[in-house]
Amino acid sequence: MRVLLIAGGWSPEREVSLSGARGIRRSLVRLGHEVADLDPVADLGGLLDAARGVDFAFINLHGAPGEDGLIQAMLDVAGCPYQGSGPAGSYLALNKNASKAIFRDRGLPTPDWEFVPRDPGPGFTPRLPFPLFAKPNTGGSSVCATRVRGRDELAAALRAIFASGSEALLEPYLPGDELTCGVLGDEALPLVAIRPAGDAPFFDYASKYEAGRCEEVCPAPVPRELSGEIQAITLAAHRALGLAGYSRADFLVRDGKPLLLEINTLPGMTPTSLLPQEAAAVGLDFDALIARLMDLGLARARGEARP
Repeated sequence: MRVLLIAGGWSPEREVSLSGARGIRRSLVRLGHEVADLDPVADLGGLLDAARGVDFAFINLHGAPGEDGLIQAMLDVAGCPYQGSGPAGSYLALNKNASKAIFRDRGLPTPDWEFVPRDPGPGFTPRLPFPLFAKPNTGGSSVCATRVRGRDELAAALRAIFASGSEALLEPYLPGDELTCGVLGDEALPLVAIRPAGDAPFFDYASKYEAGRCEEVCPAPVPRELSGEIQAITLAAHRALGLAGYSRADFLVRDGKPLLLEINTLPGMTPTSLLPQEAAAVGLDFDALIARLMDLGLARARGEARP
């Protein structure tokens, strides 16, 4: 097929997107496809014409645009199939405040939170007690995510988040075990246990992308009952947001109880990223995973799969 590989963009996760796209491009070529590239930062206006000239679009964007549903909506206008979720599910998942409200409505365990949509000004006292975890309401890769222990640290963290163009989300800082679980099609994948280096405060940007900064173990060495519970919550969250194709949910396990933090609709796709590791654990190498995602996207476009 003729495939349009969409990567780059203008979010703080641009370099992560481009890094993953290089491996995806090589995989698409190995699978026999003809690949054209489009970077929205340079040619968003040309997306419709480019999409009408191909058979399929593979999106590898992180943050906005990409995970906010904009690219998906434009591809829908162009009538071009793509992998993953549509515009509505993408936007709901990217907006942590909205997705956590839906999780709570569906009875899925998620930490308490406080939404801060604009600068509250000096003297702001959050509803939640310190220490807190402050992060952008929209965005990923732990960019601008910070543990804060008091009002001065919180004020600095909020300034950085608002400067990035996002609203802020506050959660209790809860030490625990970090796990992630992917969905492929209608099946939950094996879990990955994430163990940041001893000096890392949490699974931050450096832990994710610098060699030797964390250990990732797949399948995660956790009791079968806990693994099954997390997989069930992951599938329920995926369906609650109306997602399709694939996703990856992040969890904190505290005192044996899983808490759903967020869900990603365009998870990292380098060969060593978390979702490809989970796919490898069930016998899908990177090329097979790319092919499977394309098959799911084509089936969805034909109306054969859950929206």
